[in-house]
Amino acid sequence: MSNRKLGSLLLAVCITAPALAQEKSFLRLTQPGKSNNSVSAARQFLVGATCKSCQVFVNDEPQKVYPTGAFAIEVTLREGGNEFLLKSIGPNGDSTQRSVWYSYNIPQAPQPVSSVSIASIQTFPAGNLTVAPGDIIRIRVKAIPGGTVRLGDAITLSELPVSDHQTMPGIYQGTYTVQCADPLIQGKQLPVSLEFEGTRVNRFTPNIFTLRDPQAQPLVGKTTGDDPILKYGLGEDRLGGARMGSLDTGVVLNITGKADGDYRVQLSKTLSAWIPQEFVKLLPAGTFPPSSLTGSWRVWGDDRFDYVTVGLNTKLPYRTIQQNDPARIVIDIFGATSNTNWITQLENTKAIKNVYYEQPEDDILRVVIELKHTQHWGHQVYYNGSILTVKVKRPPSKPGLGNLTIAVDAGHGGRNLGAQGPTGVYEKEMALAVSVALQQALQEAGARVVMTRVNDSYVDNGYRVVSYRDKDPDLLVSIHLNSSADPIRIQGTSTYYKHIGFRPLSQHIYKRLLELGLKEFGNVGSFNFALNSPTEYPNVLVETLFLSNPEDEMKILDPAFRREMAGKIVEGIKDFVEEGYAGSAKNTVALNP
Repeated sequence: MSNRKLGSLLLAVCITAPALAQEKSFLRLTQPGKSNNSVSAARQFLVGATCKSCQVFVNDEPQKVYPTGAFAIEVTLREGGNEFLLKSIGPNGDSTQRSVWYSYNIPQAPQPVSSVSIASIQTFPAGNLTVAPGDIIRIRVKAIPGGTVRLGDAITLSELPVSDHQTMPGIYQGTYTVQCADPLIQGKQLPVSLEFEGTRVNRFTPNIFTLRDPQAQPLVGKTTGDDPILKYGLGEDRLGGARMGSLDTGVVLNITGKADGDYRVQLSKTLSAWIPQEFVKLLPAGTFPPSSLTGSWRVWGDDRFDYVTVGLNTKLPYRTIQQNDPARIVIDIFGATSNTNWITQLENTKAIKNVYYEQPEDDILRVVIELKHTQHWGHQVYYNGSILTVKVKRPPSKPGLGNLTIAVDAGHGGRNLGAQGPTGVYEKEMALAVSVALQQALQEAGARVVMTRVNDSYVDNGYRVVSYRDKDPDLLVSIHLNSSADPIRIQGTSTYYKHIGFRPLSQHIYKRLLELGLKEFGNVGSFNFALNSPTEYPNVLVETLFLSNPEDEMKILDPAFRREMAGKIVEGIKDFVEEGYAGSAKNTVALNP
């Protein structure tokens, strides 16, 4: 060994040894969040961090500690009380202890009602309802088995037989169809009765039901706000109800019902949707329900976009759908009937190949826009006065990222912390760190980059969507980190899209990320995330890794790995752009031999 190498080695030892000696033991738990816990699942996890050179023991059993100091330990509980003593021992022999207590109670199977009583009443849809004749109310009652349960004097509910799907007696169900001038629907709770061996019990539904008078003038409203959304139904999850799409402001709606904070909108004779009340302003009684004949159409282009305009006399609701193979944009205009006798198409379009319409129903006009290229680059539907306008984005004029503006959206921020890793790091911090690395990698590739946030600031998701509508990026990449209740088995990377035309972007990035040796969590479609909802530009949500998993957390904490990940995302974007440019060039040659 040379004197220089020996000197370097001795210097490293001199630097490292004191550093290790200075480390003190500590224990910081991120899961569970408290010392005493009452749980109903036998499998639990002790997740947290200690010093990087510490050892961790649980009830004197040694545990794995990652180079970051993180640990994730699975424990199995017995019924009753369970105590776990965690001990961290530092390199100097100092120790820290912490006790975690679980009270595990095996969930008891629901028991039948044993007294002459009604235990619960549920109605579907849930919530206070404004209904119309022909609407169906579903009702479920839990009561003593063997009785007779009625909804008012209208219907007798049926007791469900015990089966593989229904294991408990005493569940009564039925459906009620709302009648004209319905005596049962009086703007109050509905009466429910139980009769059992000569005893009668009366109760009421928890929600109020109001009948909309069929003789009254139609209830008409118009959309307000920056991003009014239509939902398919009343279902909810952590991402909200499944979106049918967004509407422009001032669109006229035929309102036929209400469930708590959502209005029901009749789009056509066979299709309805729901819209949050906050996005609707009611119009005066006597306002006509939305309908319109169509006028002439025009198809043309300017120096940046192609356009299709459809003449209407009212701002009607619409739904837009992307289709692949061939690439098409399909827009259903609800309440529209064709009176179009010509469609003028100019030669200065560069993205639109052909435009035509269909009338699948009396009150649905379907606009079909065939694209020249094989890949979707975005489109926007809006009104210019009462003229429906479809703005179609063109593919890049040349390959590479040099002429593109790419939005990088760092998830969470400010008071929105996001998930937390075993070491205590928050998703908002790592999302920003990856986004900054991605910004640098994109700029090195020649792209212009716009950032949602460059510091620890809170930005509402609704504002993010609206602001990017004005900034008009060519692509958007939203950066997040995933999390799971299982910090040991669940890990890996994933990408998400909502619109099928934008799936290729998410696929290209996903495939490139897997080149880093990451585990697959999947390419997920129809994802109801706010930043996946715009149709104006291709967009993708990248859930880089599982912050809850110590191994994944260790990777994302490494600046060098974040740069590698950013580089793979850039390569995926390049693949998408190259594929789109090649498809566009090929079709241009085919159309202009």
